[in-house]
Amino acid sequence: MNKRIVVLAFLLAAMLAPLAAQQATEKVELKLQLPKPMFIGTPTNIKSANLEAVTGKSRGPFMVPAGTKLLSLKRVVKSSDAQPVIGELDMVTDGEKEGGDGYFVELGPGKQWVQVDLGASYALQAILAWHYHSQARVYRDVVVQVSDDKDFLKGVQTIFNNDHDNSSGLGVGKDKEYIEVAEGRLFDPKGIKGRYVRMYSGGNTTNDLNHYVEIEVYGTPAK
Repeated sequence: MNKRIVVLAFLLAAMLAPLAAQQATEKVELKLQLPKPMFIGTPTNIKSANLEAVTGKSRGPFMVPAGTKLLSLKRVVKSSDAQPVIGELDMVTDGEKEGGDGYFVELGPGKQWVQVDLGASYALQAILAWHYHSQARVYRDVVVQVSDDKDFLKGVQTIFNNDHDNSSGLGVGKDKEYIEVAEGRLFDPKGIKGRYVRMYSGGNTTNDLNHYVEIEVYGTPAK
């Protein structure tokens, strides 16, 4: 009897293994809660030699592994600017994505960064960021990095870099600058593992300050 049970259990496990593997690789659309647009039309007065083509079309669906969850909500945020000009750092992960006054944190001029602590290391599937979307702007030298080191001294992986002249000192980036819109900018980490997400910028086309409305980080448990 015991041998029969063992054989049946083995056969059942063999039958379920392909299903488990399929579920592990299954992709689903990432469901996002986006704010309402605050300006209409395609901006034409922003000039940049490194600006991506403006199509006026939405990003469309983004697929992620089944089980992907929002990891960043209410997580601790640090910054290179310990005393923001406007707002508080916890606004970066408070879930409020409207673009008007009272919904963003403003950091000082020049190169600045904000960093989200996810509390543990995860396989990151999507990072969505809003710098400022009540008017069309391009933020300069946007660099997105991931690490398990809170000081970003080791194990640093860069998933986006549009600093084409290395003015931020983080390396020459090959990505394009982009215009801020209400749907935010989605960066694809491609499953990179990390606990900390750091975003740099260096002013924008309106002024030399740095702004963040919200950063959302999505991921799955690290294996």
